Amino acid sequence: MFSKILIANRGEIACRVIKTAREMGIATVAVYSDADREALHVKMADEAVHIGGSPASESYLLGDRILKACAETGAEAVHPGYGFLSENTRFAEACAKAGVTFIGPPPGAIADMGDKITSKKIAAEAGVSTVPGYMGLIADADEAVRIANEIGYPVMIKASAGGGGKGMRIAWDDEEAREGFERSKSEAASSFGDDRIFIEKFVTNPRHIEIQVLADGHGNAVYLGERECSIQRRNQKVIEEAPSPFLDEATRKAMGEQAVALAQAVDYQSAGTVEFIVDGDKNFYFLEMNTRLQVEHPVTELITGLDLVELMLRVAAGEKLPVTQADVKLNGWAIESRIYAEDPYRNFLPSTGRLTRYRPPAEMASGTEIVRNDTGVFEGGEISTFYDPMIAKLCSWAPDRIAAIDVMQKALDGFELEGIGHNVPFLQAVMSQARFRDGALTTGYIAEEFPDGFSGVEHDPESLRKLGAMALAAVHQRQRRAHTNADLPEMAVMVGDARWDYAVEEEAGKLTLFHDDHEPIILRTGWTPVDATMTAIVNDEEITARLSLTTSGARIRWRGADLAFKVVPVHIADLWHLMPVKAPPDLSKLLLCPMPGQVVRIDVAEGDVVEDGQVLAIVEAMKMENVLRAEKRARVASIKCEAGAILAVDEVIMEFEAP
Repeated sequence: MFSKILIANRGEIACRVIKTAREMGIATVAVYSDADREALHVKMADEAVHIGGSPASESYLLGDRILKACAETGAEAVHPGYGFLSENTRFAEACAKAGVTFIGPPPGAIADMGDKITSKKIAAEAGVSTVPGYMGLIADADEAVRIANEIGYPVMIKASAGGGGKGMRIAWDDEEAREGFERSKSEAASSFGDDRIFIEKFVTNPRHIEIQVLADGHGNAVYLGERECSIQRRNQKVIEEAPSPFLDEATRKAMGEQAVALAQAVDYQSAGTVEFIVDGDKNFYFLEMNTRLQVEHPVTELITGLDLVELMLRVAAGEKLPVTQADVKLNGWAIESRIYAEDPYRNFLPSTGRLTRYRPPAEMASGTEIVRNDTGVFEGGEISTFYDPMIAKLCSWAPDRIAAIDVMQKALDGFELEGIGHNVPFLQAVMSQARFRDGALTTGYIAEEFPDGFSGVEHDPESLRKLGAMALAAVHQRQRRAHTNADLPEMAVMVGDARWDYAVEEEAGKLTLFHDDHEPIILRTGWTPVDATMTAIVNDEEITARLSLTTSGARIRWRGADLAFKVVPVHIADLWHLMPVKAPPDLSKLLLCPMPGQVVRIDVAEGDVVEDGQVLAIVEAMKMENVLRAEKRARVASIKCEAGAILAVDEVIMEFEAP
């Protein structure tokens, strides 16, 4: 076994690898860019080496600097994590040439499976079911449109060297095929240095289900069940689970055996994932093979009891797999929620800044539930524009699916995260949806359930009444601290159009709220004004919510809702409707930058008359290109920036006037 390894990555996956290496008694070396000088993975590792500037192209993508760091520190092997150099054939070959073990598959397997066109041909030869499509290289947008028409819409336009949802577009007509080809080609060149594009048939109402495989250098290979990855946004996975609520044992076995056959066809070694698209009749088709550890690998670990990183290390060191297919047993259910620095209220646009508060739920494990949080950030750390916006991977396990969802929901309730926009409210909303809990999943789930975007959740009146009681309890605590012996007058709790008037009694740490039209609410809580989260027993129901006091009440964030409760004496509430309402500023004549990013292109000039839906500009943020379109017919009065400019959120790109 190795005595020292280098992790050629950053963030949560670098921290994840370090944890297992530490348990195995293996010393670790971290590498870092300028932006990551104070990063968590740097602090966790035994040694750390600076390798360059903040952009990945100046640091984490430079294989020669990684190998130089190995030579300087005496690291015998490199774990690439995922992304960056993890599926780079030249880097794997360079490692072998330098005498450094690459903790992953052989270069030939990476090359064969890393090219989506080649991989589909090999898969077909190995007897793996594949999606109809055009596997040749496509020269330009005109050829893309012609091929799309031959295959039949809808089609998926994909970068041959792509991954992580980058360089991927769905097209339903010629216009979308043309634009999708151009955007996919541009993103692929930027993210992977390879702009080759191919097109395949898009299976409607599909599920995205993947098989985890493991293989060693002694001819042994196994599959570790499947992961359901259908909850996606912009082709990027958001929620994963294992096993799938859709597969039966026969389909699972067939998919697993085909995945192993493909791995053996390319002499695969290490951990890898074979991804399939599955239709409503359980027909499955090969999508691609990821020749690396997957982001969502923890759910497989939770249901199998296996440490995939440890097994990768052992295979790379020449050991045989310690398990056979007969040894693989799936136990219980696991769910992973990806916590992203993306604002769901702004169409999931990336958010950057400092984590002014970061208090994830405590990790725990028992015979009936597990909470795990894989993370690479810390309170006070910064989310930059240079890398993926992932903050953490929150995982839950329980004996069955509904119990695992409930454990996840409770963990999300207690996740304290401030300073940036994040998707925790959205994840909470999904966990509560009947369709999700029923397991009726497709890759179109988010678009179908949130067709107009995410604007929060509207809770039922009884839930609002209980949350309002928590708001009143918080105000009562503040009042008690300011006036120890003062009695709270009859109070009104208001949110939206709802109002409840309560008389309040306190006895032995218990609040009783009396209301003429409802049964009394009995509430117990140990909350104090310094706490960012309140856990209360409200009529025997335990509720945990993010709560902060305001001048006139309390702000409560709970399960996808962000609520401003007014808690004031009744005589003030009677006059509240007389308060003037401040009108928001008129921004209709401005195109604002929706996220921190770089202006890739401006497609109009001052004086142009633009039409509804016309492309105005393209902004790149965290390696994804975002097309900004006109919302109505107007004339471009002025343009405030140039292509290449780096803008902050809500910075003005251009102004409009009447045409």
